Amino acid sequence: MATDDSDSSSHNKKIIIFVIIAVFSLWYGFDLNQYASLEQIKTLQQTSGDYIADNRALAMLIFFVSYVAITGFSLPGAVLLTLLGGGLFGLGYGLLLISFASSMGATLAFLVSRYLLRDYVQNKFSTRLAAINKGMEKEGNFYLFSLRLIPVFPFFVINILMGLTKISTRSFYLVSQVGMLAGTAVYVWAGTQLSEINSLSGIASPSLLSALVLLGVFPWIAKRGLALFSQRKRYARWTKPKSFDRNMIIIGAGAGGLVSAYIAAAVKSKVTLVEKNKMGGDCLNTGCVPSKALIRSAHAVAEISRANEFGIDAEINNINFARVMGRIKNVIKTIEPHDSIARYSAMGVECLTAEAKIIDPWHVQIGDQVLTTKNIIVATGARPIVPPIPGLTEVPYLTSETLWQLTEQPSRLLVLGGGPIGCEIAQSFARLGSTVTQVEMATQILGREDEDAVAVVQAELQADGVSILLGNKVARFVNEDGQYSAVLSNGDSVAFDQVFLALGRQANTRGFGLEELDVAITDRGLIEINEYQQTSIPNIYAVGDVSGPYQLTHVAAHQAWFAAVNALFGSVKKFATDYRVIPAVTYTYPELARVGISENEAQQAKLDYQVTKYNIDDLDRAIIDGETKGFVKVITAANSDKILGVTIVAGHAGELLAEYTLAMKYKLGLNKVLGTIHPYPTMSEANKYVAGNWKRNNSPEKLLTWVEKFHRYMRKF
Repeated sequence: MATDDSDSSSHNKKIIIFVIIAVFSLWYGFDLNQYASLEQIKTLQQTSGDYIADNRALAMLIFFVSYVAITGFSLPGAVLLTLLGGGLFGLGYGLLLISFASSMGATLAFLVSRYLLRDYVQNKFSTRLAAINKGMEKEGNFYLFSLRLIPVFPFFVINILMGLTKISTRSFYLVSQVGMLAGTAVYVWAGTQLSEINSLSGIASPSLLSALVLLGVFPWIAKRGLALFSQRKRYARWTKPKSFDRNMIIIGAGAGGLVSAYIAAAVKSKVTLVEKNKMGGDCLNTGCVPSKALIRSAHAVAEISRANEFGIDAEINNINFARVMGRIKNVIKTIEPHDSIARYSAMGVECLTAEAKIIDPWHVQIGDQVLTTKNIIVATGARPIVPPIPGLTEVPYLTSETLWQLTEQPSRLLVLGGGPIGCEIAQSFARLGSTVTQVEMATQILGREDEDAVAVVQAELQADGVSILLGNKVARFVNEDGQYSAVLSNGDSVAFDQVFLALGRQANTRGFGLEELDVAITDRGLIEINEYQQTSIPNIYAVGDVSGPYQLTHVAAHQAWFAAVNALFGSVKKFATDYRVIPAVTYTYPELARVGISENEAQQAKLDYQVTKYNIDDLDRAIIDGETKGFVKVITAANSDKILGVTIVAGHAGELLAEYTLAMKYKLGLNKVLGTIHPYPTMSEANKYVAGNWKRNNSPEKLLTWVEKFHRYMRKF
């Protein structure tokens, strides 16, 4: 039975497709498109007046059916037909006819698209349709209404695209009927004015000029009106103050909050920065700074262990873990003034150490005072995820926040998670002398990176003594008289003294008023933001780890510029956050750095691309330094030097990546990299050599054949 239904459906689709092809063939075969011009429309209006006067009902029926057919088959000419309707039947009847005909035709096109294409397109192009699906899920009918009211896209495109979504036919028709009414009225009225042109002087008539002006400004009026309606709806619960104490209040003094405050103060706005803990946020106190200081100590151990390679007799008698941790604290103290209250106060920022509570979009309670503000930026960051694994609370566990409180080095460290943080900590403690076991539930550590790059890093982790257990996770923890172990999903047991959790980070979205305001939160638990960093309440912005999409310090700082500028100057000009070129580095040894797409991502996106690689073991400086592990890999568009992505595995890969980040940002290709002088001997020459490899792989062989003939000829003289 199912087979019969499938065959019947396939047969019906073939009939519909045949009809559509036939209609388009007739339309273009008989050059009917020539009639879809203003001159032809005016000629038709002038010559059909008597017929319409004698056969008004029949003429209206013919016009109605024709309009439905043209819009239903997405043929060109609907706009001019709307003008004709105004000219033939006047504003009242013209609007009545065209309003219903356009909605019915649109619904016909919608149904054809849904029947023929939806399942296929949703399956094949699901990622490209994500924005439309998200808009429908988020705002549903209002999303379609806004598309209808503001003619940014041609209506026939909206009809087809909406057929690919899950909106009901009834909702589509009703929303289209209401949403297109205002725009249809404008075009019909313009048609009534165009019909009155009898000479060139008529073009300058006030009524016609008014119609043309209204056609031009209607999209802007509709957009502004819709925004005003939406804003009034969102703010209806609260009373807006008549004046404000501050231009901006920023909650959270991590990277995002600090940069926002810096920008706000630089343009002389009155800004308050609130932090309940320490200035500098996670990056300074528990993240980037302490972890890289730990990595530096671990790297020193590795260097000394290799001293014999360089003709030096040296050995490590002792690793004083307490002094290692003490140095980390000193590094934090040295950097602290960069993020201090004193520095930002000198800039003109009011810095308050207190808890903040957002009362409404314009009132923030800070300690025992309530301040009014035009805008709020939320930069509250994220915290380590502590999963509900049975027995976890009965064993000593560490996170990226508590690791730095250690004074004694764990003899056996269990690391859960194979992301950048897990790999960096696992390698560092292994180099410092701990027995380290790393458990990752996926089949690869650093799951977002290419396999060939990960293989280099993983081999070095294992060479440093890290035992990596892939395709595993902890089922439960056991504490037997102070002896700790983890039972894995495969049944094995791992003994440990401390367990470090590196299983991701959870955004800090609760506890300071957002939940009471019903600010939208994504499925990932992040504050939902638009391209301008605005939350669902437009004067409240969010940046950094609390909003994503990348939980990276430099991305938080990048977002902060857009949030601050949009908050302070958005009424004049808004800027969409630019995520086109985002570099990221994993600070293992060797480092793994990437900007743009990986090779895996290029394959998944089915791009036409080329891979060019240069192995570091061929580089003079790498050989001199004994740092020969790794490679530079560049993804370019096929038959082009345009850089789509770069992956580098090498010592100081993060430093090498900067050249490509700059090149991609300003659209410089590999030819420009190749033509840039790089000092010798340096690691940066690897970038030039990979560009040279690309050049050789893309050399113009036919042209070179003629060049060879030219040189052969020149040798005769």
